[in-house]
Order: sequence, then structure tokens, then C-alpha cells
Amino acid sequence: MSQYSQAKFLLSAPDIRHLGEDSGIEVAFAGRSNAGKSSALNTLTRQKSLARTSKTPGRTQLINVFELDEERRLIDLPGYGFAQVPLEMKLKWQKSLSEYLEKRESLKGLVVLMDIRHPFKDLDQQLISWAVASDLPVLALLTKSDKLKSGRRKAQVLMAREAAMAFCGDVTVESFSSLKREGLQNMEAILNKWFNYL
Repeated sequence: MSQYSQAKFLLSAPDIRHLGEDSGIEVAFAGRSNAGKSSALNTLTRQKSLARTSKTPGRTQLINVFELDEERRLIDLPGYGFAQVPLEMKLKWQKSLSEYLEKRESLKGLVVLMDIRHPFKDLDQQLISWAVASDLPVLALLTKSDKLKSGRRKAQVLMAREAAMAFCGDVTVESFSSLKREGLQNMEAILNKWFNYL
């Protein structure tokens, strides 16, 4: 049984001030609104509806916290880059996001989810740059890998790994498919390291 299947919903916070005590270990998941973040969290935790997937991307406007145990939490950050959110809200969100990445002591790693067909868009790059500047390790997870044939998938991963070197930080690139559970073990191996699961 995976330790991630014990995840349970703890709270939703409008910003980092409402996140609760800054202790233990947190790993945050972030990505564009349609990158498949909720599906990846549900696949990781072996729960169908822990993170709500919706037909309208951009629904997660709050920071959702899922507890694994007293010391460890998964953080689901709001999806970004979706057109229907007013600019004022986007700016407020960018500010609280950078604040969370820079100031949250318990944050030990960031998973940035990107559609394998469109990796490293502007906001993805900005997010990874913030994380690297804060000495945070990043897992760039290329989602929806089942949408590409094997050869094309491998080429995209190689290209993304090459692109990731430009960040000059601890950035690992893996492909992932919620549908086929492809890449799940690689993701878990990295999270286990961050969470100190030995």
C-alpha cells in the first residue's frame, strides 16, 4: 500500500497566512489550469475524487491542503494561466504564490505540471525560476503523455530535459499519464525523497 493513499483533505486557504503552522514537510503541486493537476493528485493518492477535477479549468482558486500524516502535507495550488480569471485576481495570486515559494519553511519541493504537448510556457518558467531562486527542487511533470506515440513522447521528454538545464537548478523532468499511470513510480521516488520516506 502506498503512503500517499492515506491522504485526506485538511483545509482550503485563500492565501498562505491561512495555511496553518509552518512546520513539517510540504510538497506543492502547481500547473496551468488544464495541465491535469487534480488527476495527477488523484492518481498519486489512489483516490478518485480527493482533488476535484472539473470540466471548467481554473476552478481551484484556493490553496487546498491534504494531510498524509502529522508531519507531511500535499499542497494543491490554484491553477494559473486561465483566461477567465480577472487580471487583478491573477496579480494577487502571483504575489501570494511567490510569497509561498519564498517564505514557506516547510515547503521541500515543487511539482510543476505541464501538458507534454506544450511544456515550459511563460508562467511555468516563471514558477520554476522562483522555485530555483528559493533553492527548491522541482519536478517538471509532463502530463497527458498517453496523447503522444512513444517516439514523440521520448523526443518531448529529451527536449524538455534540455530546456530545464537553462534554469541552473535542481529540476527533474519526467513524463506522466494519469490514464495509464505511466510515470507514477518515478514521481513517487522523487516525492519519497522530499518527504523523507526511507
